[in-house]
Amino acid sequence: MKKQLLLLNLLLGIGVNVNAQFYDVTEPQKLKGEVNTEADENMPIFSKDSSVLYFTRSFDPENKGKENDQDIWISIKDSDGNYMNCEKLGTINNKLKNSVFGISADGNTIYVIDAYEGKKDLKKGCAKSTKKGKKWSKPEHVEIPTLDIEGDFYGFHVNEAENIIIISYKGPNSLGEEDLYVSKKEGENWGAPIHLGNTINTSGFEISPFLSKSTDTLYFSSTGLGGQGDADIFFSVRKDDSWINWSTPKNLGTKINSPKFDAYFSISGNNIFWSSNKADTGKDEIYFANKIPTPPLKGEAVGVDVTIYQGADGKIDLTPLEGVAPYTFKWSNGSETEDVEGLVKGDYSVVITDAMGQTKELLVTINEPPLKTGDNISEILNPEVIVYFDLGSWAIRPDAASELDRIVAFMNEHPNIVVELGSHTDCRSTEIFNLRLSQNRAAASAAYIKARIKNPNRIYGKGYGETKLKTDCPCEGDVLPNCSEADHQKNRRTEFIIISNDVAKIPKADKITPKIIDYKLHPSLKGQVESKGSTFVPAPIAELTPAQKKNIENGFYIVQKGETLFRVHKYTGIAVEELKRLNNMTNNEVHVGQKIILK
Repeated sequence: MKKQLLLLNLLLGIGVNVNAQFYDVTEPQKLKGEVNTEADENMPIFSKDSSVLYFTRSFDPENKGKENDQDIWISIKDSDGNYMNCEKLGTINNKLKNSVFGISADGNTIYVIDAYEGKKDLKKGCAKSTKKGKKWSKPEHVEIPTLDIEGDFYGFHVNEAENIIIISYKGPNSLGEEDLYVSKKEGENWGAPIHLGNTINTSGFEISPFLSKSTDTLYFSSTGLGGQGDADIFFSVRKDDSWINWSTPKNLGTKINSPKFDAYFSISGNNIFWSSNKADTGKDEIYFANKIPTPPLKGEAVGVDVTIYQGADGKIDLTPLEGVAPYTFKWSNGSETEDVEGLVKGDYSVVITDAMGQTKELLVTINEPPLKTGDNISEILNPEVIVYFDLGSWAIRPDAASELDRIVAFMNEHPNIVVELGSHTDCRSTEIFNLRLSQNRAAASAAYIKARIKNPNRIYGKGYGETKLKTDCPCEGDVLPNCSEADHQKNRRTEFIIISNDVAKIPKADKITPKIIDYKLHPSLKGQVESKGSTFVPAPIAELTPAQKKNIENGFYIVQKGETLFRVHKYTGIAVEELKRLNNMTNNEVHVGQKIILK
């Protein structure tokens, strides 16, 4: 490890207009001009416009104290970008160890190592000098409470705003030879040093920090964090205002660090600078490279819509673009994978974060298939909408109302669709009876929905009786139907067909929806049924058999031919929704011989 004769100054700081981090740098070169010589040059620090370079030169016979001295030098940048016309900084230099570690934004104040309290330099600390015309005033001591430096190795850094000092020394709670501390200015006074914590500090030494203009990123050299060999340059990002919580330091890589001593990093404009003794001469020299800006993080997200209404097979293909890999992902649905699948309709957002901490938020909408003319809403919804009526009845049962409520919700969600509510029967009973029954059921169902949607004319009822059987069974005359009960159930259905996606094309509902028929006024139906309010009763309901009663006592019921879940409710006194819950049923459909659990 190579240390300067007296101190390792944390002069890093005041590169102006800097970015907290950068992605890469060009191939390093030695600083152009006359700065590097046979002596040691390090600790580069620049004026705001980069036109003036302050640096430290050691082992130069022209120094105030000859070869064994360390002085402050300045150099002026010419029109070709070379730093020329090197000269010592006048009265600021003496025979002790001198260096600059901070410059104010206007360039009229410099912060220097306090080497101005007598020949023995007993008061170790920092001082500042003000420019008056072309001359600098005698440096005045900067008081930092409780700062007590022992030993020869220490340094400082003041940020451009002149309200933060980073200190390198072996102080309270130090883990190694030299640790980093911070002192913050409050009003006109500086606070006592705060140890930066063991994420930054190690059992080795941490020196020469450079604080970004935003003060959230710290560059420094360390021998305790591994690397290429001797001291390497690292950076770490401050997590909060406590100054003790930092991200894990990252090595700046082999373009900057070498197996030799690398330190005194600084940034000015679009350039980075540091000192290294990696050359064959073994002398400290100042190097530079151009920052390569981090490519901005972008991304593309392509959504694939679900294939069916209320489906869950949507997906999004996400592709991060540019930025710096690796990337992390945070989706609004909690997923952290790059691509997501199994999505339902909705809006999804994702935040992509790259290795440099850049973020990009994308929004993707997953849609359902568009509603088409001819679609049956009862089949689109999952589970399928099934509306049950008691035998010969058109009264809206509680279980039927809950099914119709699903249609209500759908129509309110899609305010432009026009729907035909079609009621169908099986082939049993006469055609005229079935037609009139289906018309009454359609009228009752449509009336229920009309009362619960905006623009009620968007739905109308139509009874088809047995004219559109899905399973065609011979039923008329003396022919006994050979269809199963399941086939009959397919025929006894209510359909909700979308006839238009244009609310302007609403049919005149009063000319389409039949009114509920008073069967007492239709003598042609006499003899088939007896009218009892809104119910046709083809035959009285049979009494429960002793076996059925025993089954109910034992906690179950066996469905008989022609019975519905509502009828099981009537027999047992257990609500339809409770029966569905006990039997894990998603709809009201039952079949002959089905065992219904009652408790």
